[in-house]
Amino acid sequence: MGINSLYEQTRRSFILRLGAGLGWLTAAELIGTPAWAQAPTSAPGPYSLGALKEPHVRPTAKRIIYLHMLGAVSQVDTFDYKPVLAKMHGEELPASVRGTARLSTMVAGQTSFPIVGPLAKFQSGGKSGLMISDLLPYIREIADDICIIRTMHTEHVNHDPASKFLHSGFQIAGRPSLGAWVNYALGSHNQDLPAFVVMSSGNTMGVPIDASTWSAGFLPSHYQGVPFRSGENPVAYINNPTGQTMKDRRELLDLIGTLSKAQQEVSNDPEIGSKISQYEMSYRMQTSVPDVADISKEPEHVLDMYGEDVRKPGTFARHCLIARRLAERDVRHVMVVALGWDHHNNIARGEPNSCRIVDQAAAALVKDLKQHGLLEDTLVVFSTEFGRTSFAQGTLKGGYGRDHHGGSFSVWLAGGGVKSGITYGETDDFCYNIAKDPVHIHDLNATILYTLGIDHERLTFRSQGRDFRLTDVGGKVVKGILA
Repeated sequence: MGINSLYEQTRRSFILRLGAGLGWLTAAELIGTPAWAQAPTSAPGPYSLGALKEPHVRPTAKRIIYLHMLGAVSQVDTFDYKPVLAKMHGEELPASVRGTARLSTMVAGQTSFPIVGPLAKFQSGGKSGLMISDLLPYIREIADDICIIRTMHTEHVNHDPASKFLHSGFQIAGRPSLGAWVNYALGSHNQDLPAFVVMSSGNTMGVPIDASTWSAGFLPSHYQGVPFRSGENPVAYINNPTGQTMKDRRELLDLIGTLSKAQQEVSNDPEIGSKISQYEMSYRMQTSVPDVADISKEPEHVLDMYGEDVRKPGTFARHCLIARRLAERDVRHVMVVALGWDHHNNIARGEPNSCRIVDQAAAALVKDLKQHGLLEDTLVVFSTEFGRTSFAQGTLKGGYGRDHHGGSFSVWLAGGGVKSGITYGETDDFCYNIAKDPVHIHDLNATILYTLGIDHERLTFRSQGRDFRLTDVGGKVVKGILA
């Protein structure tokens, strides 16, 4: 029997037996269960799409836009105003303040720890009067829309484990990321776009981003993030090969689905369902991705709000605008990474430049979501994996920098049921230790899930004989920042 005859026979047999092509596979992907295990259902409600059939608590957010400043933003120079540091610039940080906290190997051998004052002045913003650095004048304009947490802390002082810990609750690769957990729990409202999209920009400065921060870990692989690239083809490998038509692709997917169904009946491997759902999503993204990435129809005043960089592919500004366009299309989780914050030397030159790259665009994103009526149910998170020391790395002569500091750092949130125009937590006068209301990474992740209607202690997945969750065995919701 020739391959064409075999193809036609298996295809017709499959259609006759099941009454459809891969429609049930597509529905299964949206519902969030393995495609091989799901039969056709009636139209699902908003919380029947994923593993979470109904919310644990009343949700205040439908989606997340997570802005990660990779490399460590200095809280001293941006969001945590400490006039004492300006007065004591050049003096030694008291040993009692430094205590026995863990130092990175880059400064552990220093015998002198001279205080470095803020690189710019701080001014109050909006009616709330939040003190924000002159390095971030556009973010200061949205002071009344954001909540600044000044007492974030983490155990880690190296970028790779800290970044993994921020996104997956564990410092080693292999655990599901926040976006994957959200995708698994809630599924998607858009069948033509991934529920979890990742975009990154900038110079790594030795701190690269890797796939473990958007990985599905031990969850089925179709819950992982899908990276969008700059250029004409934002997603790799979705276009048809030369000479193949959409009809050819459709027939090929139908045949692969037939064979995969037969394989599934023998092997009972859930990854087969993930594979088919990813094939189907790839097919649909051939038209949906170019549409969402095309900003040519955006009004000029919107482009101007994001700044001149928005007109350049692959920039943080362009990615922020695409994030808003993805939010309009109900994509659950968008992760936008800005590289280049690792200022171990020449921080007086490097950090103002990093701030300039993200300041206008991040503020524009919040404004844009607000004017589109999306901020109310979109949670924006502006975070970094840890902070920076209030003392110099090296000496104050020459191009000094600031080293890593996990003991206290700042993040801000906007929308999605979070209070606006407030700060939460207090650090000491030296911006080094937490004085009041500490917030751990697990606490932040528990709170993010809570805004989506998810109890972090009840969202679990069994792997290798143990029930895992994003927050491991810790975490508490920070009720003080919720509206």
